[in-house]
Amino acid sequence: QVQLVESGGGLVQPGGSLRLSCAASGFIFSIYGMGWYRQSPGKQRELVAAIPYGGGINYTNSVKGRFTISRDNVKKTVYLHMNSLKPEDTAVYYCNTVPRPLWDWGQGTQVTVSS
Repeated sequence: QVQLVESGGGLVQPGGSLRLSCAASGFIFSIYGMGWYRQSPGKQRELVAAIPYGGGINYTNSVKGRFTISRDNVKKTVYLHMNSLKPEDTAVYYCNTVPRPLWDWGQGTQVTVSS
């Protein structure tokens, strides 16, 4: 059974930092590209960072230079380091495969950027 368990979200002031983690199980993690997605109220879920199988890392323009995605294939975990957070980064963050999400979504982790 595939599980994606996100953690690390919280309330942070503008300019602050957070590190999100996504623990994966139930599939051969190392052979899949992984990504972080986010969804804000009233908006569609969007892909913000991807670390594809085979190399290359991609970010949506709004987070370039502020977010860093990484993965640990031994721990079967993908991370998202978020710096210089802005109120518009407020969303529920999810992980899933890329280039398209293959598995059921986890519960996500809420990130709220507010003073």
